[in-house]
Amino acid sequence: MPSSTTEETPPQQQADGSLSHGLKQRHLSMIALGGVIGAGLFVGSGAGIAAAGPSIVIAYTVSGLLVMLVMRMLGEMSAVYPSSGSFSAHAERAIGPWAGFAAGWSFWVLLCTAVGLEGIGAAHIVSGWLPGTPEWMWVALFMVVFCGTNLAAVKNFGEFEFWFAALKVGAISLFLILGALAIAGVLPGTDSPGASHLSHFLPHGSEGLIIGLLASVFSYGGMETVTIAAAESENPVKGVASAVRTAMWRIALFYIGSMLVVVTLVPWDSKDVVEKGPYVATLDHLGIPGAGQLMNVVVLVALLSAMNANIYGSSRIAFSLVERGQGPKVLAKLFGGVPRIAVLVSCVLGFVCVLLSYWSPNGAFKWLLNMIGAVILVVWIFIAVSQLMLRRRIEREAPEKLVVRMWAFPWLTWLALAGMAGIFVLMARESDTRVQLYSTGLMTLILAAVGYARQRMRARR
Repeated sequence: MPSSTTEETPPQQQADGSLSHGLKQRHLSMIALGGVIGAGLFVGSGAGIAAAGPSIVIAYTVSGLLVMLVMRMLGEMSAVYPSSGSFSAHAERAIGPWAGFAAGWSFWVLLCTAVGLEGIGAAHIVSGWLPGTPEWMWVALFMVVFCGTNLAAVKNFGEFEFWFAALKVGAISLFLILGALAIAGVLPGTDSPGASHLSHFLPHGSEGLIIGLLASVFSYGGMETVTIAAAESENPVKGVASAVRTAMWRIALFYIGSMLVVVTLVPWDSKDVVEKGPYVATLDHLGIPGAGQLMNVVVLVALLSAMNANIYGSSRIAFSLVERGQGPKVLAKLFGGVPRIAVLVSCVLGFVCVLLSYWSPNGAFKWLLNMIGAVILVVWIFIAVSQLMLRRRIEREAPEKLVVRMWAFPWLTWLALAGMAGIFVLMARESDTRVQLYSTGLMTLILAAVGYARQRMRARR
């Protein structure tokens, strides 16, 4: 059985010197809603459409069902054990300290790298508007702004994400309304294409569908942030329960619905889908004046929102790991309820990733991207295994805390694990993802070995 050191005090019972609880319910609700609409949906879905064609709708549906199951499992555990360590703390409690160490630090590396990637993407958009301005300057500016935001009280992070999320939700809702009107043939100045663009449903056969499926899986990354943020909210249990229960319709509406609109209105093989992005390409295709550039603003907001959220998430994951004795103690120092040193270290690593992208784009940076390529799948596996092990324990010790329950337990949990294993097999088949799979697996094994060695040393002491 895991060491008792894994049992964290519920946030609402912690003493002074703990993380603050400055996130209000409206912050958490909008973080949950906006967290679904990530940069991967706006930016990364174009490559999936180019590979899968109209069948990208099937790809997003299948991967969306898997994500719903994962979020339900994570929500069940996070409602019982609210923690800024989220799945890392759950893995430690269920499997052992080595599992929490491996899951937590691999995800921390993923988030820090993602901060750099999102900064580069945002800078590329702004440099396109202001030709001649260096991209690194914009990345540095964004990094300073969001580092400062996260160094201050957590309510500042909550306010930024609230308005970022509100803009994203409003924009994609308007996109869906315009798309539905165009498909129905009632949008002024447009003719309905009917099903003409859907006739060639599998243009590249099953291989194209597989590539689209893999692209869709990784675009869902970032939903875990709401369970990390819940630990600093006024009512963690209520916040997690609400976010998880509405996950199904949010995924169906925003991801699957928008993909259906795009492939119905725009030919799947249009170069604009990849070069401009599917949303901008669709609005330009409809001939709505200025809509394409307006969507570029929304994409910029999505990138900045993800950047802000990942700085927050990485600092809290690091803080939780160190609080549980899984890292250097300096990262757990709090200043006004904020782990400022953890924030600074996460930002510095993110900016190092940016520098690597300029200094060694095909060397160190490419190696780093491959190393984190499948981390999200590894994290999902830890979530599923942890939920299998903790559910029976919770039912014995505190059944009243099961305010969120995994559907059809344990069968759907096993089905989700089988789905993850299937995705690993598909990644091993594709040359573009094989290296990512092996690199991520090696990193996870190394971290697990280090975590196990630390666990044994602590047990002997």
